[in-house]
Order: sequence, then C-alpha cells, then structure tokens
Amino acid sequence: MTQIPQRLLGEALLLSFGKTPDNIAIISKKEELSYSDIYERSVRLASHLVSIGIKKGDRVAIYMNNSWQSVVSIYGTTLAGAVFVVINPQTKASKLKYILNDSDTKVLVSSDALRNELLLTLPDTPGIQELILSGEPGSLKLQDLLTTEFENITQAHRVIPTFPRIIPNDLAALIYTSGSTGFPKGVMMTHQSMVFTSWSLIEYLRLTDKDRILLVLPLAFDYGLYQLIMAITVGGTLIIEQSFTFPASIYNSIEKYKPTVFPGVPTVYAMMIASNKQTGLKFDCIEKVTNTAAALPAEFIPDLKRIFPNALIFKMYGLTECKRVCYLEPELVDLKPNSVGKAIPGTEVFLLSPEGKPVPAGELGILYIRGPHVMAGYLNKEELSAEMLKAGTLPGERILCSNDLFVMDEEGFLYFQGRTDDIIKTRGEKVSPIEIEKIIYKIDGVREVAIIGVPDEIMGESISAFVTTHVSCELTKDDILRECVKNLEAFMIPQSIVFLNEMPKSANGKFDKFELKKLAKNGNG
Repeated sequence: MTQIPQRLLGEALLLSFGKTPDNIAIISKKEELSYSDIYERSVRLASHLVSIGIKKGDRVAIYMNNSWQSVVSIYGTTLAGAVFVVINPQTKASKLKYILNDSDTKVLVSSDALRNELLLTLPDTPGIQELILSGEPGSLKLQDLLTTEFENITQAHRVIPTFPRIIPNDLAALIYTSGSTGFPKGVMMTHQSMVFTSWSLIEYLRLTDKDRILLVLPLAFDYGLYQLIMAITVGGTLIIEQSFTFPASIYNSIEKYKPTVFPGVPTVYAMMIASNKQTGLKFDCIEKVTNTAAALPAEFIPDLKRIFPNALIFKMYGLTECKRVCYLEPELVDLKPNSVGKAIPGTEVFLLSPEGKPVPAGELGILYIRGPHVMAGYLNKEELSAEMLKAGTLPGERILCSNDLFVMDEEGFLYFQGRTDDIIKTRGEKVSPIEIEKIIYKIDGVREVAIIGVPDEIMGESISAFVTTHVSCELTKDDILRECVKNLEAFMIPQSIVFLNEMPKSANGKFDKFELKKLAKNGNG
C-alpha cells in the first residue's frame, strides 16, 4: 500500500492513529490517552465546529492550561480547517481581549479555572460566537454568549460533516509573540511551513516513535507547541506538565514516566543545576536534552552532563517567525561550546551588514534566514512584516531578517552575540551583553546573569549586571568586578552589579529585561 505523504498539520494525527491506534499519545495528570482517544475526541470537536458554521480559515482560540483538552482543541481545530490560536493561560484580561479581537476569533475554548479573566474579557469581544468551556460551565454566567460544555462535545455521538478542503498554503496557526513595545504580534504560519518545520526538527533531533517527550513549557510558546507536534508526528508520547513552577513534582514525573527527551530553557536548567549541587540530582532515562529561547551558557554543559549522563545535548537558536534557525550537533558541544551550530535541514542562513552587504567570516553581522519555515507575516501589521521579511534572490521570494547579531566562523558555525536592540552603546563603543555575561558565568557560584544598558547623560548608557547565585554562595560585587577587570576592556566593565534572589522571568522562562530596566530606573541598578 502506498504511504500517503503528510501535507497538512492535522494529517499527522490521522497517520499515527492509523498506524498505532492503541499506543499512548498523551499522559496528562496521571491520565493516559491513546492515539485512538485523541483522534476520536479531536474529530468530535472538529465536527462540532463545522456544525456551528466555522469555515476554512476561521479562528479558534485555545485559552487553557497544558492538558489533553488543549491537545484535542488544537487538533480538532486544524481538522475542521480552522486556524488555532493558543493563548498562554497566564494572560490577563487586557492582553487576552487584544488577542481575541486582533485575531478575529470566532470560537474560544477555555476552562472554568480561568473564569475571572473570562468575565473581564468576553463582554468586549463581540466577534466570539461561542464559548466552549471545560470544567463547570454553570459557574460562568455570560449573557448573550452561547456556552457549550467541552466534555459533552468530545464524548458525544460522532457525526462527521464534510470538512472544508484546505491545502498546504492555507493558514494553520497564529502564534502570538511579545514585541519590544505594545501588545503581541500574531505570527501567521501555514500548514506547509509547520509540516516542513516539524520534519526538519524530527530529523536532526533523531526522534522516533519510541521517544517520550516531557513538556514543561506552555503550548502557547512555539517551543512548547512543537513538542506536541513532533510527538504526534512520529507517533511518540507527550508527557504533559503545567510548568516548572514546582520542580519536585517534575522530578517525580521523570522518575515515574521515564521520558527520553527533555526540552528546557536556561532558567529551567539553572534551577536543575542548583538542585544537582545540593542533592546530586540525576536522570539516567533522558537521552536528548534540548535548549532554545535564550543562549545556553557553555558553563552549563558540564553540569547538564552530570544531571543527564546518558543524554545528547542539543544547543539551538530560533525565533517564532520561523520557529527554528540552527542547531549544534551534540557531538560538537565540547568542541564548539559557544556555538549554536548551523542551519536546520532544508534551510539556509547568512550574515549581512546593516547596509545589506555580505559579512566575512569572523565579523559581526545580522542573521538572515531562507527556507519554507519562514512566516507568512504578522497579522494586521504590514509595516512590521516589511521590516522582518525582505526580498530574496528569487522573484517573489521573501527571506527573514532576524535582527539578531551573529558571528560565523570559517566552517560556517554561528555564534550568537545579541539582538540589535540589546546592544549597549556606551562611551562611543558598542557592547554585546552576551560577551559580559559569558565572563560572569565563569565565576564559581554564579547561577544566572543578565546585562542591560541604562540611559546615562555622560556615557550614553551605563552597564548594569544583575546576578543570582547558588545557595550558600558568598560572592561579593568585588569578586565579580575583579573577574570583569581581568577579562574585559575598560568600557565593557559594569558600572553597577546587583544581586537578586530571583531573576524576573517571562511566562516562557526568558529573563524579563523590561523588569530589570525598571529595577535599574528605580535605583537598583
């Protein structure tokens, strides 16, 4: 029998269900759901969406905690030909209202656990035709808005209507990503780009149907979302956790379910390293460790090898506008510890100067990305789209400008230097925060480091270092200053060093530099 190729995102679920219907697809809150379970519930939801008039390209927003219900909502939406919009459950009413209206959402799938924000939001979202609620719908009283029980839909007798015919060029998802100012931007991703990306990631991560991926990242974060997509595509298992807020619970889950893949961000790894230093934390079952969202300091690698003694460590770099840009083969992690590798399979990267000229090896340049994984643009933001998407060498082609600074060596390996808007201009010099952070990370006892520029009338910007340390470490400002003086040029030495108990972080686990700038402005930097 001829194998049908995957062209649409939802077809991955159909193919995995067809091959191994009884295999466990999702483990969530101790509940194990097979591919048959996920398929049946997703088709029921898709049938309901079509029956209430949802058409090809209509938006369905999913605002709920990581759960099997959110998985079914994603696949039910895409099987119905609609566009899914996953919204972080930590999102507050003002931003939630903006996303729902900006995306022109027709149906919102949510949970009664989020009723407070829903009550503040839904009166001002006139485009929503139906609220599908998991939990206790009776606890949410909203006039003039049809509310349906999620559990009733996904357990109902299945009647399959004619689903809309969609093609790979159609929109699959809107992934909202925070901007430097204002409300988030909706990144438009087609079925073609998401299917291509998932298979490129699966190829270089060497994933198989035997892999069990542990999800501690929000599904609203593209890094978290693609853990689900990859698991379903290869026919593996996704072990769903709410977050990394309670590490002990995550460690128990690892011991119980024996995942083989652990995707994390540097802030998560910093906490695990701290636990390792105190308790000797170690997990033999993990075979692959991945990192993105922020650069993984080279100094973390030896500690991660102690925590995950049997794992390949994948350093990666990406941005929501194309999902993933590059990765470092794990066999090279010790040879090129500061590199994030080369372009992912099927794509191309290169560096240009601000004037658009090619940059020689070893010199600083802006990274550009070419490939099928590049976004279609930002929803309702043509000017911002034009800033990021530039004309390519082929007629009609658009390439992505990352606005991130890199150096590429003679062998083509990339080294992240920071965002163009993160570069600190001090005393007439341009300073990369990454360069200073690397030096401070080398100091024994340092847990996390963030460098920011603070407006200064004389210098243009002064440099502030925010540092957290491991428990029982007695580092002083002088210790850090001494190491900076020894290894950095005079204009790169921080004028201010601030120790924090905890580094402020975004919902995606990245350092919140806006909060750090507020601290600096208020005299703490």
